[in-house]
Amino acid sequence: MVAFTLPKNSVIQKKTVRKTIDKEIIGQNIKKIFVYRWNPEKNENPYIEEFHINMDECGPMVLDALITIKNTIDGSLTFRRSCREGICGSCSMNINGTNKLACTQPMSDFKADIHIYPLPHMKVIKDLVPDLKPAYAQYASIEPWLKNEKQGDSTKEHLQTPSQREKLDGTWECILCFCCSTACPSYWWNEDKYLGPATLLQANRWIKDSRDTKTKERLENLDDKFKLYRCHTILNCTMTCPKGLNPGKKIAEIKQEIEKLK
Repeated sequence: MVAFTLPKNSVIQKKTVRKTIDKEIIGQNIKKIFVYRWNPEKNENPYIEEFHINMDECGPMVLDALITIKNTIDGSLTFRRSCREGICGSCSMNINGTNKLACTQPMSDFKADIHIYPLPHMKVIKDLVPDLKPAYAQYASIEPWLKNEKQGDSTKEHLQTPSQREKLDGTWECILCFCCSTACPSYWWNEDKYLGPATLLQANRWIKDSRDTKTKERLENLDDKFKLYRCHTILNCTMTCPKGLNPGKKIAEIKQEIEKLK
């Protein structure tokens, strides 16, 4: 059986640091939050920190708890969020073993304690912030913009019929939170070559767009044993998508379109 080992400085220390809002918490509506902590400026391994949150003084979502911790207990806690700023998907993280958006995950769903980690199998910049540069580089590789070389008046719109527009449903809603890609075992072991569910879902969006004239070129670019066919239809991506999308199905549709070319 293959044995995998982690770098020494990535193994979580067997210690829990406890911090509370008040010394006296007896009788309060307390929720225990366990958070992954790692600071690259310190020569220490990551560790788990325990916080006690008074639910009567905190909003209902996991993100509310993190904001409360940062504002009232430990200002050094680092996480991403762009909620209510027109940019969704920033607060994706692993909550009690499943990739979720912290802003839409009610704490009431968990009767016991809440354990929060960064998205799995990505390099961590600090605390709950993963390095998304490789994922965005893959996204850029599919050229996610409309390419139309037809001659005509450039001031006019590229029109679609309602039925043509409907083909884009299930793809344009993606907010690139990468919950799906980081839940995919194929992506864990081949993230340098396999594009992953999030990027392939976006690729499907441009392949199906009736206004795009580079469909054949896009399909040929994806016809690769690693870029596309490393997907083994495990469907972790579909089960974890916070938007209820089906990346696994959209990847299968790309494979079908490539077969039509042959």
